[in-house]
Amino acid sequence: MPESAPQWAETELAFELPSSTANPYTDVDVWVDFIHSDGEVLTRPAFWDGGNTWRCRFSSTQPGGTWDWLPHASVNESALSPQSGTLQAGPPLEENARGLLRLAPGGRTLAHSDGTPALLVADTAWAMPWRATVEDVERYASNRRQKGFNAVLLMTVQPDMGATGPRGRNIDYGFEVGFEDLPNGHLNLLNVDYFRYFDQIVSALHRHGIIPILQPVFHGFGWKGMGVAGPVVPPEEYARYCRYLVARYGARPAIYLVGADGSGNEPQVEAGGVEVQRWDAYGQPTGIHYQPHSTADAHQAAEWLDFQSCQTGHQGDHVPDRVANLWRNVPHKAVMNGEPTYEQTVRPGNGAGWWQGHEAWSNLCAGGTMGVAYGAGSLWQWRVRPDEPGFHPYFLAEGAGWQEALEFEGSTYVGMVGKILAGLPTSNLQPSWDLALCTRGLVDPGVLFIGYAEHGGRWDVRDTKGHVPSPYWVIDPKTGAVVTAGHFEPGGGEILDDSTDPRVLICCDTPPRIAATS
Repeated sequence: MPESAPQWAETELAFELPSSTANPYTDVDVWVDFIHSDGEVLTRPAFWDGGNTWRCRFSSTQPGGTWDWLPHASVNESALSPQSGTLQAGPPLEENARGLLRLAPGGRTLAHSDGTPALLVADTAWAMPWRATVEDVERYASNRRQKGFNAVLLMTVQPDMGATGPRGRNIDYGFEVGFEDLPNGHLNLLNVDYFRYFDQIVSALHRHGIIPILQPVFHGFGWKGMGVAGPVVPPEEYARYCRYLVARYGARPAIYLVGADGSGNEPQVEAGGVEVQRWDAYGQPTGIHYQPHSTADAHQAAEWLDFQSCQTGHQGDHVPDRVANLWRNVPHKAVMNGEPTYEQTVRPGNGAGWWQGHEAWSNLCAGGTMGVAYGAGSLWQWRVRPDEPGFHPYFLAEGAGWQEALEFEGSTYVGMVGKILAGLPTSNLQPSWDLALCTRGLVDPGVLFIGYAEHGGRWDVRDTKGHVPSPYWVIDPKTGAVVTAGHFEPGGGEILDDSTDPRVLICCDTPPRIAATS
């Protein structure tokens, strides 16, 4: 009987390929063609996993039929073992029912394979891959999932060429190494054991419903600001590593961030984006994350580019204008602010508490319809204890390690965005300034209206075109509690609310899930 391959579940094939080369990672390419009984063909890259072992991870796009597979190699293909095989496709398991990620049809938001809207609520734990233990990640992911997060930004390897310290996790100055030659500006000597452990980290995240946003090698500040390798490594080496990430992690939900904290015009960015598009048979989202002093529009017309992620810096300013500017760029892409001010960084109290909630709703309503992001000082560096030395104080949260930073107040408010909007039809939202007096808003005409009022008060909805659905809920975005609910008459109307606290208005024929728990 063929091995079972439930739809959208990762299935792994292992191959042996004797090689005379000293470095199979750089000198040999292996890939596998999957041919479905209905004629569909998918090609997945394989990855070297040490010795003579290569692995291919595959996710069936079909709920039935069979997949015949044929492996190929750039060197000594006839020695590949096994030479062929068959997988029996089947319906998805419950935990994989929504499938992988893709752009929604309008190109402004994300969706799962089954069409379910996917609004990102992303946290930032850049240094997790080389500092955290699997047990750490389990605790982290449980905390974030309970708060409403569903994604996390990760530097896949420690990017600073000048960083030094012992190898290890949970020790002062310590970090694990993904490439032995990264300090020399190269990505040729891959450490297989590092990526085997990273496999466990990614699996722990997925168990809690947290999608990894995979950044190959940073282009900006990096971990400690000690000379990042991203703009230095040869583009062909950067592209090869992007292919490796697609091979190793791309059969489960993933997002690829081929540029980070730079201008986006670094040659490595385009090389990586082209390579991801070439080898990612599932078309999962690929984008660029920019430094704050940037127009954030590099490669705007590129076929491989799905989203643009701006950054508004860490001074504690609300700058939704930058998101609005990205929304207007053409051809249009999905956009978000991927790096607002990290909570408690730069100075005590900076970006703290409700500042983060207001920032998230403001960016969303300015056109950041791909989702929202949050970050905290000491968490993004994965500082192992509150007084671990060796970090730039500008980016630390005073008196906090990663575990203390997990409980910063602002993360609750950003996570609440995901809880309030869960299950709502968010795929076709666009900024709206003409439907609710004086408030920020998003609308999918006749389907969903979202309003955000920073200081609450009276809602005055003027809707002459029937764009705002009649049923409404006014929600406290700090707690998720429904303050009031009702129905508008045709043309809109007023909702009286004497509170000066922030409020969110949801108008939709589908009740928000959070209303059932309030």
